[in-house]
Amino acid sequence: MIKIDTEKDLIIIENGSETETFPIGTPEAFSILSKWWLRSGWDNKHVYSFSWMGRPVIQLPEDLFRVQEVIFQVKPDVIIETGVAHGGSLIFYAGLFKAMGAGRVIGVDIEIRPHNREAIEAHPLSEDITLIEGSSIEPRIVKEVASLIKPKEKVLVMLDSNHSKAHVLAELESYSPLVSTNSYIVAADGIMAELSGAPRSAPDWSWNNPKAAAEDFVKSNPDFVMEEPPIPFNEGQITERVTYWPSAWLRRTKTG
Repeated sequence: MIKIDTEKDLIIIENGSETETFPIGTPEAFSILSKWWLRSGWDNKHVYSFSWMGRPVIQLPEDLFRVQEVIFQVKPDVIIETGVAHGGSLIFYAGLFKAMGAGRVIGVDIEIRPHNREAIEAHPLSEDITLIEGSSIEPRIVKEVASLIKPKEKVLVMLDSNHSKAHVLAELESYSPLVSTNSYIVAADGIMAELSGAPRSAPDWSWNNPKAAAEDFVKSNPDFVMEEPPIPFNEGQITERVTYWPSAWLRRTKTG
């Protein structure tokens, strides 16, 4: 049980006969509150309330801000994203590339609904976006994506389509060869592991999730490490992300 003492500014954790107390201004208190804020946000579909330059973007704002930091650090020439939905994140990445002066985005989805395709293709940033319709793990689709990568281009990959462990693991195996050294392949939405039993969840989410896929992948792929990207600026006490993407960041340490 968690209690908040608003008079003494304390977070109190009661576990049977044991009690832990944390001042509200400590990183521990922030971590506890963040965990339950994320759960409340999931129950309330908080991430469905944001858009980017006119297109819905179903992401936690902190995740978008953190991935922006990585994109500016890595400076990829190409971002491949599996899972298009409304196209908001494609527009987000394309806008970053426009501001940085170079780069393009490839979006892959098993079904790109006509109204979403029309809106993405009509967007001012559409010239830097290529849409590919088909299963992200179908060999023909993977080959088509690979054919769009030019020699020596730096590639970063975002996986945000079907979030089952088997599918994400297949995506990791399919797209990791395209990732450049010291760039990343990111398995989004590993928060599913913490949501089993929540509304809109499934009982098997405790193991059937992107986090589990990423953890299995790095065990058998020594060219990748699971590594949190460095925070480029931090004068505060918080060092852990508030995120829907735990254990998501896989950095390629060498090629082949």
